[in-house]
Amino acid sequence: MIDFPRWKYWLVGIVMVLGLLYAAPNAFRPQPAVQISPNRDAKIDATLQKQVVADLDKAKVPYQGIAIDKDRMLVRFANTEVQLQGSDTLRLALGDNYTVALNLATTVPHWLQAIGGRAMPLGLDLQGGVHFLMAVDQGAVLKKQQQRYLDDIRSLLRQKQIAYDVVSQSGDGVQAIFKTSDDRDKAFAAITADSTDLNLSDSRTPGGGYALFAEIKSDVLQKLAQTTITQNVTTLRNRINELGVSEPLIQQQGQSRIVVELPGVQDTAEAKRVLGAVATLEYHANDENVNPQEAARTGNVPPDDRLYYMKDGTPVVLKKRIIVSGDELVDASQGYDQQTGMPDVNVTLNSAGARKMLDFTTNNVGKRMGVVYIEQTPEVKIVDGKEVHTSKTTETVLNNAVIQGVFGKKFQTTGLSQQEAQTLSLMLRSGSLAAPMQIVEERVIGPSLGQDNIKKGERAVILGLALVLIAAAFYYRLFGLVADVALTFNLLILIAVMSAVGVTLTMPGIAGIVLTLGMSIDANVLICERIREELHHGSTPLASIRAGYEKAWSVILDANVTHLLAALGLVTVGSGAIKGFGITLGIGILTSLFTSVTMTHAITALIHGRHKKFKTLWV
Repeated sequence: MIDFPRWKYWLVGIVMVLGLLYAAPNAFRPQPAVQISPNRDAKIDATLQKQVVADLDKAKVPYQGIAIDKDRMLVRFANTEVQLQGSDTLRLALGDNYTVALNLATTVPHWLQAIGGRAMPLGLDLQGGVHFLMAVDQGAVLKKQQQRYLDDIRSLLRQKQIAYDVVSQSGDGVQAIFKTSDDRDKAFAAITADSTDLNLSDSRTPGGGYALFAEIKSDVLQKLAQTTITQNVTTLRNRINELGVSEPLIQQQGQSRIVVELPGVQDTAEAKRVLGAVATLEYHANDENVNPQEAARTGNVPPDDRLYYMKDGTPVVLKKRIIVSGDELVDASQGYDQQTGMPDVNVTLNSAGARKMLDFTTNNVGKRMGVVYIEQTPEVKIVDGKEVHTSKTTETVLNNAVIQGVFGKKFQTTGLSQQEAQTLSLMLRSGSLAAPMQIVEERVIGPSLGQDNIKKGERAVILGLALVLIAAAFYYRLFGLVADVALTFNLLILIAVMSAVGVTLTMPGIAGIVLTLGMSIDANVLICERIREELHHGSTPLASIRAGYEKAWSVILDANVTHLLAALGLVTVGSGAIKGFGITLGIGILTSLFTSVTMTHAITALIHGRHKKFKTLWV
């Protein structure tokens, strides 16, 4: 009998069952839907559901179902054409209180969803939408940082009463010129004590003055470049919510570029308008003498105050006078309070903002201060047949914290959870784009083209699989049929793993699947040829099978490891379509190693293991 452990039979059986289960959700096509999410103090409830039904019936837009899922509502439609009609109707009817987004509702049975089964998300080339590749101007970041250090050095020299001739930008840093070496030495000591981000060097000027050059350290510049990308990604993600895109993709590509993919969006002008919006931050004092709940109910607000709302809809009454604006914000990062160990947000202001904040906090310890996020987005309206350019302003209070002590340039906001602190620090930095961005690549993919890509991809996979199955069965007979079974399960397991992990399926991903099907049969070719060779040398059938698997394993492993290294290189160095191809190829190599060796060995053992006396093999 062929020596094959019983636990491996169990392993193969379990993997085959799990592969079938977790690949099954991809057989259920998603259904076009409209997703409704609340803004401010709006609610998703039965009352809203009745309103949605009435609005759709009034507009004579047929729908196939409405369901409330936690804090959102999904309205299902028969096709994309009706979906677009429903989206336009609901956007107009619900107004700014709700965000109406195009979405794809799953049709996977609930019992499959309960065990974690889900279909692979589709990429832009299969679903349709808008693709932007945006380049960040890192030169503008450097100039902004130089201006910050220039203002800080000027303020520091005045504070220390150190005389200087001029302080100006120079190269990658700031240059200060003094009349005496004594003043320069004092400035050197003061700047060194105040900042650890600068490398200082001194020299003489052609006019006989004493110069001090402060250059920004390379590691600080690298951190600043990465922070800039992070800030812009966060800002774009906040802005894209207004477009009504349910599952946007905004991610960094390389050192200075950002990829923005908006599934379902076909209007590039609208997308550019929102991406180009301008936003800022303002710090206001809280009016402790006014009840915000009463002010919101009656509308009676003192003339020097203004009524705002938090993100959760809570009213806040703040003074109109601005303490510090977002233009004076230098940095904001998440940290931990040294005394309590609780999360906080560390905020850094420039010299002008620091003086204002110091004056305000000196007289207002124990009172509240609000952080207001203000966004202005350009709008184009048609009035009397002509385009009128206007702007829409949205104002939200991000935080309304108690001032614990006197502070100026640097201060902390406490009383937050770790997630809240991280979100607030990102929001503070994302008040406006940290650096200008330019669209260097723009692509629009229609939904019909996406469906055509899906059909072509399916045909490519089916044709590739069929040709390999027929060739293997024709040439290797019974062993070819065994390899066909393993190859079919390799495709199912590959799809199951990609679905469970959440790998987005794209056209390059489909190419990776087709390539995997062709490569995975190589192992079975090696095993079959080794078995034939052993039979040719006079070995018995059972001994030939055992020797075939044992001697072919090292060659199979070497070949797949080299392929795996190539896939790892594509994933590590590549981006976009290349990275998607590498991920699919890497997963396919791992699954094919299991199916082409372990699974075929188990099936072969079941067929031949119980028959000791057979004279030949169908190979």
